Amino acid sequence: MTSLWQHARRPASRDDESWSVGGNIYYGTGRPIDGKERPLPQEFEAKVRHAYKSNGPVFALMAVRQLLFSEARFQFRQIRNGRPGELFGTPALGPLETPWPGGTTGNLLSRYIQNADLEGNGYVTNYNPGRLKMLRPDWVTIITASEEEPNLASEAIDSELIGYMYDPPTGSEPWFLLPEQVGHFAPYPDPEFQFRGMSWLTPVIREIVGDTAATRHKLKFFENGASPQVVVSMDASVTPDKVRKFQALMDSQHRGVDTAYKTLYLGGGADVTVVGKDLHQLDFKATQGAGETRLAAAAGVPSVIVGFSEGLAGSSLNAGNYASSRRRLADGTMRPLWREAAGSLAPLIDVPAGAELFYDTRDIAWLREDRQAAAEIQGLESRTIRALVDAGYEPASVVAAVEAEDFTLLKHSGLYSVQLQKPGSGKPSSPAPEPTEEP
Repeated sequence: MTSLWQHARRPASRDDESWSVGGNIYYGTGRPIDGKERPLPQEFEAKVRHAYKSNGPVFALMAVRQLLFSEARFQFRQIRNGRPGELFGTPALGPLETPWPGGTTGNLLSRYIQNADLEGNGYVTNYNPGRLKMLRPDWVTIITASEEEPNLASEAIDSELIGYMYDPPTGSEPWFLLPEQVGHFAPYPDPEFQFRGMSWLTPVIREIVGDTAATRHKLKFFENGASPQVVVSMDASVTPDKVRKFQALMDSQHRGVDTAYKTLYLGGGADVTVVGKDLHQLDFKATQGAGETRLAAAAGVPSVIVGFSEGLAGSSLNAGNYASSRRRLADGTMRPLWREAAGSLAPLIDVPAGAELFYDTRDIAWLREDRQAAAEIQGLESRTIRALVDAGYEPASVVAAVEAEDFTLLKHSGLYSVQLQKPGSGKPSSPAPEPTEEP
């Protein structure tokens, strides 16, 4: 079978460099197994250094996602007739509860979503029995294969996922891992490669660059005396040497925050013209706030939750709007991420028959309002069950119909409430004995 080595972040194309090993043709980036050096792409390190560690809005958004995501626990969930049942735990959950010495489920989930946010892919392996190990995502290569179309391994009709290659740039031999040895968390699929994920930062890279530039602009504004840009013109009779001396003198006395707001004295022949705008004229808050809102939209975190300026204005802080934003974050972002994480980690542990690995959110304080809503729903369902049972339907069919939200499952017992019986339709009761007279 001809194999195609495909990097986890960038699709191979016919224009990429290729090499042959053991009669197989390999494409992509990184180092092939023959040990020949290939430069590794730097997108992951760039996002870490210039986005996560250097950009305040990006760090704030990733911190909100990470802190809430790490609050979940894992349990098994019974599946009965295709429907989910109650949650339960067994010792098989041990690797997820203590993934490495001193590690917790929260540590595992924090690293998992951090790698997925930055690289689009999170990888964890059970290479060491009973322990889990996080893999740096830019050192992982996804390996796919196809017999019909080796140049289209991920998109070919017979494409298969062969495994993963973990190849740190140390010069040592890479590790080959089978699919069942790797938990691959890719919540946002990359449309250009079937088995790879895409970072939510990718579509908003320009917004991050713009926000960073705006922050630098603000810093430069204060560094240059908290004043707009000015042009100083000299008379034609002033020599270049005197112009340079005047420039040095003016910079030393009026450049920087420490020398701001000092009176400017000009000699004969010098004229100052303001050509820039201050932060108020630029409407700086609105300009930078709009970029922050677009970043929040890409992250799936409402602006009011993370504390961005546009989310703290107007009616956004009303109790109803804030509550709906909480539900949006929990139901629209976190629950799908938890579901995908549970599905990706399931191959690494022994899942009991008739059950699935699922997340448990019952102890998350953020979701207390959801617990209250669930209790209200259960109250409505219990009243519905009581009404249907009183109407003569079989209790088992009533519970099944309410759980499935399908009233065609109801089965009637043939017995009706007393109020539904016509007068005199019941069996006549025996007449009471007539009293006897005492002598």
